[in-house]
Amino acid sequence: MVFKGRTVLAFILLAMFASSIVTLTIADPSALTGRLAGGAAASGLSSGLSAKDVQKLETTYRLIQHNFLEKVDHDKIMNGAINGMLAALDDPFTTYMDQEEAKQFEESLSSSFQGIGAEVSMEDNKVTVVSPIKGSPAEKAGIHAHDVIVSVNGEKLDGLTLNQAVMKIRGPKGTQAKLQILRQGTGDPVEVIVVRDDIPLETVYAEMLDGQIGKIEIRQFSENTAARFAEELKNLETQGMKGLIIDVRNDPGGILKTVVDIVQPFVPKGRTIVQIENRDGKRDKTVSQGTGKNYPVAVLINKGSASASEILAGAFQEAVGSKIIGETSFGKGTVQVPFDKELGDGSNIKMTVYKWLTPNGNWIHKKGITPDLPVEQPPYFTVAPLSKKTTLKEDTTGDDVRNAQIMLSGLGLDPGRTDGYFSERTTLAVKAFQRLHHLPMTGEIDKETATQLENAIIAQIKDPKNDKQLAAAVNYLKDVIK
Repeated sequence: MVFKGRTVLAFILLAMFASSIVTLTIADPSALTGRLAGGAAASGLSSGLSAKDVQKLETTYRLIQHNFLEKVDHDKIMNGAINGMLAALDDPFTTYMDQEEAKQFEESLSSSFQGIGAEVSMEDNKVTVVSPIKGSPAEKAGIHAHDVIVSVNGEKLDGLTLNQAVMKIRGPKGTQAKLQILRQGTGDPVEVIVVRDDIPLETVYAEMLDGQIGKIEIRQFSENTAARFAEELKNLETQGMKGLIIDVRNDPGGILKTVVDIVQPFVPKGRTIVQIENRDGKRDKTVSQGTGKNYPVAVLINKGSASASEILAGAFQEAVGSKIIGETSFGKGTVQVPFDKELGDGSNIKMTVYKWLTPNGNWIHKKGITPDLPVEQPPYFTVAPLSKKTTLKEDTTGDDVRNAQIMLSGLGLDPGRTDGYFSERTTLAVKAFQRLHHLPMTGEIDKETATQLENAIIAQIKDPKNDKQLAAAVNYLKDVIK
């Protein structure tokens, strides 16, 4: 298998640009059958479209140009035609970038990245979050995997292509993106304000926990991630590490070669790391040249672990025998290849051309990796932000009340119930919260109280002491090491 490294993470852009690039760069596109020579569009058409097809397209174009009520820009029609063809594939990870979008994408690869920090895809014509990147503004604002972004700063995203929607979401550091999001289990969209920021290029974070257990967190798989992982791994091993936790929660993916390089030292020589399958069912296996490690490894995953993260988890689960801990992962089992030379005008198509399979040949697409040790985080980890449309008070009901009750309960202030009915006990819990945060003790949740409540629960989520999945991984490794 030939790998390429010239196309890197869409997710790093944090501009949420081109979400089709989760597990993006794999086999050299020039090896694909049917690949066109740069600029040779005509020859491609002659081999795939009949003269009648071409005439039909040309006739449609002329009818629009000469008869439509308003004058239409040529590029707009052409881009719409390409987007229409790709949309017919019904694949959220196959996308087209016009010249401007492709140029901004390429520039972003070599400049500072600014945005909100989330990977998105188009699912059922809805802009859907694959995963917020750890430490990003999106994660800090409480955005979760599978959230649907309905609008940005009052502009609806209905009818837009993925890249058009992304252009609405991205923006310079310090500016606000007021997102209306719809979360499973809630009725109406809620507003989440995300302050755009620089997205750090660092993708690997390591530390030594109690009991000589090392922890390496991978936030995305970029070109330098494997080298950084190797550095941190060596440092932990030098310190006498007895067991390792690899944390790929909320990691939306990245470059296939990178994840192979990270996994290979752990997989004994001759065992399969990952398999790639083309449209004809032909498989190509990546076989390890590694030696394995003499210490146990646990891998943390959650609903936001996608693509390359799932390749890593699958390899450790099936080829190494490591325990996978947490929640079932996102479920993206396809691989995209960039076609940035064929169109000849600076535009770009990123197309799904392969499926990837685990070492044992399992396709996890739309199913995800199932953990060996399922561990759910406390309910407040996934609670939706409060809409702040009205003041919540005794005897009111609804999703906002339920979410506020979950937050209060998570903070140790028992509201008596979490079913969405604002009871007298809930009023007492609100007053207790207001007293602790030096707010007027009204017992009602106005905008200020709601904001303080959200901030408090975010701080609670970020405190490692409350991370049940991490605690489960540490306890598992301590038991194995004994």
